[in-house]
Amino acid sequence: FAYSDNYLIDVKFGVIVDVEASRAIRQAEVGAAKTMIERTEERFGLKPERLVGDTAYGAAPMLNWLVEEKGIAPHIPVFDKSKRDDGTFSRSDFRYDPTGDVYHCPGGKRLGTSGTVHEGKTLLYRASKLDCDVCPLKPQCCPKEPSRKIPRDIHEHARDIARSIAGTEGFEFSRHQRKKIEMNFAHLKRILKLGRLRLRGPQGAQDEFVLAAIAQNLRRFASLVARPPPAQALRSA
Repeated sequence: FAYSDNYLIDVKFGVIVDVEASRAIRQAEVGAAKTMIERTEERFGLKPERLVGDTAYGAAPMLNWLVEEKGIAPHIPVFDKSKRDDGTFSRSDFRYDPTGDVYHCPGGKRLGTSGTVHEGKTLLYRASKLDCDVCPLKPQCCPKEPSRKIPRDIHEHARDIARSIAGTEGFEFSRHQRKKIEMNFAHLKRILKLGRLRLRGPQGAQDEFVLAAIAQNLRRFASLVARPPPAQALRSA
């Protein structure tokens, strides 16, 4: 049975704030991130202003939890599979108007929704068949369908916020910090030889991961005491 070592790390100083063992699957790792954020807030009264992570944390429910429930800026790439590879218009080619809650297609027509949530997570916006029948762009839009449909996640607002952060200087700085933080996991295997766990079960995995984090933090503290970060670097971080 495989376990994943999940860290919550202060990216300014590279100090591990919390540890959570989980199953080595994406959903469990996302759940571990929530657990660590809530536990750190409860224990120490600390909550990050931003969360830096990879696309595994970029699904709509996680982004919504960060933005709407915790007030944390997601410096995370959005997990998005809406890009089409058949040459037809993707969802990004349609402009969403939040005022009227409608999409506008490349041909200038509106796509509205009935408000029905499908499968508990998606709204469908549909174009009029009459509009699509006479549209010269139909071969590039919906050649095999009577009219075009656009799915919109109920948490799309949070995804839009994450998209607006991506590409900014702050996002690029966070991405650079994440690369340095990932060295912790390489250190676990190469130096601490934690490629294979010795204790059994989820509690055994948690105990080993916590001990490894303590060792890494002690090493980091020693480095900070010997060579504290320059004042200028601290101001910019």
